[in-house]
This record gives sequence, structure tokens and C-alpha cells, in this order.
Amino acid sequence: VICRSLANSSYGMKRKSPLQNLHLVSRSIHHPYYPSSKFQRPPLRISIQLFSSLNRLPLRKTKLLNVKYGYQFHRNFWLARLASKLLRVRYLILGSAVGGGYTAKKTYDQWKDMMPDLDEYKWIVPDFIWELDEHIDFEKLIKALPDADDLAKLLPDFDKIGESFTALKGFFTPGYNLVSEVIGASDLLLLLGSPGETAFRATDQGYDNDKQFKKVSDKEKIDQLQEELLRTQLKYQRMLERLEKENKELRKLVLQRDDKGIHQRKLKKSLIDMYSEVLDILSDYDASYNTQDHLPRVVVVGDQSAGKTSVLEMIAQARIFPRGSGEMMTRSPVKVTLSEGPHHVALFKDSSREFDLTKEEDLAALRNEIEIRMRNSVKEGCTVSTETISLSVKGPGLQRMVLVDLPGVISTVTSGMAPDTKETIFSISKAYMQNPNAIILCIQDGSVDAERSIVTDLVSQMDPQGKRTIFVLTKVDLAEKNVASPNRIQQIIEGKLFPMKALGYFAVVTGKGNSSESIESIKEYEEEFFQNSKLLKTCMLKAHQVTTKNLSLAVSDCFWKMVRESVEQQADAFKATRFNLETEWKNNYPRLRELDRNELFEKAKNEILDEVISLTQVTPKHWEEILQKTLWERVSTHVIENIYLPAAQTTNSGTFNTTVDIKLKQWTDKQLPNKAVEVAWETLQEEFSRFMTEKKGKEHDDIFDKLKQAVKEESIKRHKWNERAEDSLRVIQHNALEDRSISDKQQWDAAIHFMEETLQSRLKDTESVIEDMVGPDWKKRWLYWVGRTKEQNIRNETKNELEKLIKCNEDHAAYLANDEVTTVRKNLEARGVTVDPCLIKDTWHQIYRRYFLKSALNHCNLCRRGFYYYQRHFVDSELECNDIVLFWRIQRMLAITANTLRQQLTNTEVRRLEKNVKEVLEDFAEDTEKKVKLLTGKRVQLAEDLSK
Repeated sequence: VICRSLANSSYGMKRKSPLQNLHLVSRSIHHPYYPSSKFQRPPLRISIQLFSSLNRLPLRKTKLLNVKYGYQFHRNFWLARLASKLLRVRYLILGSAVGGGYTAKKTYDQWKDMMPDLDEYKWIVPDFIWELDEHIDFEKLIKALPDADDLAKLLPDFDKIGESFTALKGFFTPGYNLVSEVIGASDLLLLLGSPGETAFRATDQGYDNDKQFKKVSDKEKIDQLQEELLRTQLKYQRMLERLEKENKELRKLVLQRDDKGIHQRKLKKSLIDMYSEVLDILSDYDASYNTQDHLPRVVVVGDQSAGKTSVLEMIAQARIFPRGSGEMMTRSPVKVTLSEGPHHVALFKDSSREFDLTKEEDLAALRNEIEIRMRNSVKEGCTVSTETISLSVKGPGLQRMVLVDLPGVISTVTSGMAPDTKETIFSISKAYMQNPNAIILCIQDGSVDAERSIVTDLVSQMDPQGKRTIFVLTKVDLAEKNVASPNRIQQIIEGKLFPMKALGYFAVVTGKGNSSESIESIKEYEEEFFQNSKLLKTCMLKAHQVTTKNLSLAVSDCFWKMVRESVEQQADAFKATRFNLETEWKNNYPRLRELDRNELFEKAKNEILDEVISLTQVTPKHWEEILQKTLWERVSTHVIENIYLPAAQTTNSGTFNTTVDIKLKQWTDKQLPNKAVEVAWETLQEEFSRFMTEKKGKEHDDIFDKLKQAVKEESIKRHKWNERAEDSLRVIQHNALEDRSISDKQQWDAAIHFMEETLQSRLKDTESVIEDMVGPDWKKRWLYWVGRTKEQNIRNETKNELEKLIKCNEDHAAYLANDEVTTVRKNLEARGVTVDPCLIKDTWHQIYRRYFLKSALNHCNLCRRGFYYYQRHFVDSELECNDIVLFWRIQRMLAITANTLRQQLTNTEVRRLEKNVKEVLEDFAEDTEKKVKLLTGKRVQLAEDLSK
């Protein structure tokens, strides 16, 4: 910059530059301190400072330079000018390089920022692609492939093909144009032409070309050109078939090439397999066909024995279906998923077995399996079934699509068929065809009169515009022989004979009627027939309208076009429905998970099993206390009424002990063990019910109550106590009751306490019975203002008379004598009370029972100090406490029995009950109707809809 300023000033310019436009150093030169002059400027002494990029301080001062203003001679400074120019070029190059580098870097960063991040789209490429280099030796694979020369030998000679086309074109140009039109008409996209016309748009184009050609040539030349055209078309058709066959073989070799098992890797499912699974899921979602899923599938319909199955076999390239002569063989819908694979195999949806379709044994087994499945799906009393059989067929060269073979339509129900067979077949066919995206493959038998067709009327009802119908005329070879007018076949193929419209019309030959023919022989026969057929030679049929191969290509193309159009639309519809259901769930059950019926059942199953396991955590003390208490409640009445009271009526201790031993022995042999097992079983049920019905605070879910109750009842119903338990329990109880030895005072006091509690409980019950008999006493009558009935007054008078009798004889027997009954009755009659003898005896039983229980309690109180006399066997003592010993024996028997039952419960019965509960839950899990019945409510139904 300094050099530039000096150079400008040396040219003798007199003008003044603005200060703000000059450089920092130039400003120091044009300082206002120096006055301006027009002619000359005084010498300026400037000091140039050097600055560093590391700091702002001057490094050093240079020498003063004398700068003179005015004109300078050019010849005196040529070296300086040359040096300055060189320096200027160097700095320009250096600056340009730095600036260009910075600009390039900035542009690169901008482009990099604009590029999308492709890491998020790695899922598009399958995972195994990224791992191929780890599992496959590509160098070895490349070496194993044939050389380019070998592959070139396999390819056809395209030069000769081109020469033939050239020669043909030079021979006659109009004929060559007609060939091009016919070959172009075989394009699959022409299948989607307007339904009101013939098979494809190319047909009309062919006719236009024919009319144009007739204007130019005469009739003979037209016939000659038509024959030449047919020969040329057949020639190149065979050539294309040969190329496709070679291509198929090469693809098969590539798939099977690597011996390391590349074809055995677990690859991701193909698109057609996933689409087929979606159709199966939707079928399970609503087996009654009420769900309008709108997803395409090829529905094959036709009259019985029209050749539906044969057409399907030609498309699948294998004889996979059972067949019969005039007999109904297709008894249920069969969904066939066709896909390409290295091996020609078939397998069922619910089976892992693969049937090799290249082996006759596997083909026979497959046909037999399909027939068995059809017969098993037919319910008793029916001929056909609505249950769909799913089958997948894979093989090289197969067109990917999903076909459904339906039972053939019949006009008459014959003997052996269900009366509603015809209506059932019609309903099944309509259910499949009413899907607006279903492709209807209408099969018509060409060997019978068109007026006998039933299926055409049905198809025209379901698809009146023919936008998704493809018409197939079978058995054309028989039709050509039997039909007197070949124009009738032409009218059928052109859609002018039947009252129905179709997207395309095809004519096929599916064999000679021999069930043992192979697919290859049928193909050769079909090709030979159409090559020599007059229908094709006279242009009644077009080349793209014949052979099952062209049919399969057209159907596959139409199928995938409909799939693309409908699958996204249907997915959006399901998403919208799910969004509505999710919104409803969030509004009604905001804090609950979306659990369907199966998930709720699994949750309830886990809770029930946890509750059963809780039985094993009950303490032994708790078991024994419950068992002992319940058992005594069950047997106390028998002990008091049948053992203790009769024995207490005896006069001495020997008779008392004898009576007690005899009655205890009889009771132990007959009733006690059974009663004990019943008590244990009921106790287990009560504890199990308590755990099942106990609410667990906020975590308790009422939706499981019905299920838990059903599981509890069914488990208890199935559970049976071990039969050998009674025998072992009888021996233990008998030994316990025979022991009369009380070892210490504590056991003696425990027996007295047990006896007092029992007798007081009985006395309380007896007092209550007497009160009900005689009515309220005088206190209750005055306080509660109640009175006695006439019968209660009679019983009260009887009670008072009987109490006098007991006071007179405290050692009275338990039963009244007849004379005593008469005396009491006469005494009451003397007071004006008429009493029945039975009433006197009934009242006496309760009065004497109360008197006996009070006496026994007094005796029990006296025996508190009798343990010393007991140890001496009551020798030299008037006190006898045999009843205390009896109650001690009963108490000890109860404790031992409770302990034994507790061991049986914890060791055996709880585990058996747990096993029964698991079996019941497994049975319920398999019973859908049971789950629907036990798990109900709006919440369950909403979760079910969300799950679906």
C-alpha cells in the first residue's frame, strides 16, 4: 500500500485526495499540519513502523525517508517499478490462493449441511446386506462363477435376430408394422383397458391396421401376410420362451451356488408372504366376512367341473389339488400364496413340513392332506365349509400373487348333499367377491353351451362394470371340435355373448382330461394346439389372449396394481379407527394399560397362582388353631349328648370309664376320621376362598372377581382328599383317646378350663331354649312391655312344677317315670292348667339338662384341687374326677388330630390344590367362550377392539 501511495504521488498529480478514503499509513502522509500548495510540497519525512501479528507494539523504527512531491523521470526508477510489479504479482497469487481455499471450504461446508442424514434410512437395506462381507467369501464366489465367454455362449445370437427382423421389414413394411402392433399388445399394461371393448386396446389397433392394409392389398396378399405374420409371431414366441427358460435356470443356479449355505440363511420374508399373513390376520379378525378390509386377492369362481382347479395348477405349475370326475372336490376356500423361490415347494400355514413338488410322492401326500383338511373343516350335516385353508407355493418363475379357490357353483342339489349347499356356496362366493378390490377370475367351460353357465350371472351382479373381472374360457380344444360355428368362441372372447363385462378375456387349454398328466406335457399340448388352431390362424383369437402363461402374467400385474392403490388407503382407515379407540380409552381409563382379554387373563392367572402359593405361607400354628376349633365345633354335640351325658348317669367311676371307652371306640371307628377329613377339607376351602376374595386395597381389580370365583369353584370341585388319610388318622385318634395319663398340673388345669368352657357354652344354649319356651321373665315384661303367650304360660307352670320335683330329689335320673308324669299333670290340672304328657317330657329334658350342667360346673370347680388325688387314683378320697380325665382325652385327641391334618394339608393337599388350579387355568385359557363369559365389560371390549 505504501508503494502504491508513493507511486501515485510520483506521477506529479496535483489533486487532493479525501482523507477518509486513504489507508492508515496514507493518512499519516496527508496530515493537515502541512499546508497544501499548487506548485510544490515541502519534503515530508515519514517514519514507517513495522507491526507484528502477535502484538500491536511497534517492533522497531526504520530510517527516515525523503519523499519529494512532483514529477519524477521514468528512466530513473525502472528497477524500482519492476520490483514493485513482481512483488505485486506474488502477493496477488498468494492472496488468491488463500481466498480461493477459504471460499472452497465454505462452499463445501454449505453443501455438507444441505445433504440429508442418511443414517436414519439404514433400515431400508436389510441387515444381512451389511453383514454379507462377514459371512460370504466374495472372492471365492467370483471365481466360482462362469467366465464371460461361457455366459456369452448361453445367450442367443441377437445379430441373427436383428437380421431376421431387418429381412422381414424389408420384405413387406405393412406386415412388419402389424407384427409390431401385435407384439406390443402383449404388454401387461394393456390388460387395464376399458371394459366395454374387447380384451385390450391392441385389438382395436390391430383391426385398424387390418382395415388400412385391406385398402392397399387384395385378399390373397392379405391371407399370405396373415400366415407369414402367424409364423413369425410363433417363431419369436418360442424364442422368448427359450430365453425365459434359460434365465430361470440361471437364476436357480445363482441361488443354489454357494455350498456354504447361502440359500439356507434366515432371510427376511418377501412382500407377498407378508401380504398373505395380513390377509390371514384379517380373516381371523372377523371369520364371518363382515369386515370390509378392501385388500385385493384373486378370487377364482366358476361352475362345478369348469376347470378352476386346473387353471390354478397351471399357474402354480404343479398338480397340487385333489380332483374327481364330476364330483365336488373343493369343499372349502383354499388360499394359495404364490411366490418365487429356488425350490418348488409347498407348505401349510400351520405346519412346518415342506412338500417337494418335483416328487410325485410329495404331490400325492399334499393332495391327500388338502382333502383331509377340507373334510375335517366341514361340520356335521353340511357339504361345504366357510373355513379357509392357507397354502403357500414357492418356486422359480412363479408370479407373486394371492389366489382363493372357491367351491364350484352348482345349479342342483344332488343326493348326499346338505339341502342348503347351493345357498351356502353362493353366500361364500358373494362374500369374497363383494370386496371392491378383489380380482374376480371367472372360469367358464368352453365345451358346454354358454346358456348353461351360472357363474356369469353371479359375477355380473357383483361386478356389473367389469372393472375387476378377468374372464377365462377353458377347454378350448374341445370347444373347437364340438362347436359348429367358431364365431361363437370369438363372440365369447370379445365379450359379446355373455351378459357380463370383463377387464380381459383369455382362452386356455388345461390338458386332455387325464389326471396323471404332468404340467410340462400340458404346456406342450397347449402350445401345440394354439400353434395349429384355426382360431388363431383366422385371427378369431389374438396371441396375447391365449395360454395360461399370458393369463398368469396379466393377473399378477393387475393384482399388484390394485395392491398398491388399496393397501395404503386401508392402512389409513385402520389408523383412524385405532386413533378413535385410543382417544376413548384415554378419556375413560386414563391410568390403566390397554390389556385385551388374553392379557387380562394372563394377569389374573398370575394373581391366582400367587394366592395359591400364599397358602403355603400360612403358619402351622394358624392351621392347627383353625382345625382344632372347627373340629370341636363339629363334634362337641356328639361328645356331650352321646358320650358324656350317658356316662355321667352311671352310679360309680368304673361304669363311667367303661361306658366312655366303649362309646369312644365306636365313635373313632365309624365317624371321627371322616368328620376330621371333612373339617380339614372345608378349612382348606375357606382359606383358599379368603385369599381369592380378599381385596388388596387400591390394586384390587373387580374385573377378575367372576374369573376367580369360577376358578375357585372348579378347582374345589376337582379336588379330592387322599383316601388313605382316613385310615392313618383313625389309628392316630384311637391311640390318643386310649391315653388317660395326665403328666402335670398344667395339663390338669387345661382340661378343667376346656371342660368349663364347654359346659358354660352348653348351659348358655339351654337357658336360651328355656327362655323361648316359657317366655320373658317379670323384669323383661315390665321393662319392655311384652307378655307371654298361652302356650308359654302352660310351659312356665310346667317348669315350676318340674323344678319342685328336682329340689325334692337332687339325685333324680335323667328321665321321668310314667307315674311322675301323671303326678305332674294332675297337679297342674288342679291349678286349672291342662297339659299334654309330651309337653311335660319335653320341658323336663331342658330343665334336667340345665340342672345337670350346673351340677357338672360345680363339680368341675371342686376338681381344681383334685390332681393330687388323681395321681393316687383317688384312693382314700370321696372326690372322683373321671369327667376331667375324659375332657383331657378329648382335648389331646383334638390337638393330635389338628397336627396330623395340618401336616397333610401343607405336605400334600395344598400342592394338589395348586395343581388343580393350574389345570383349571389351562383349560380356561384354551376355552375362548369361557374367557368371554368370565371377562366382560366395556373396558374389556374396548381393549379387544384396540388389540384387533
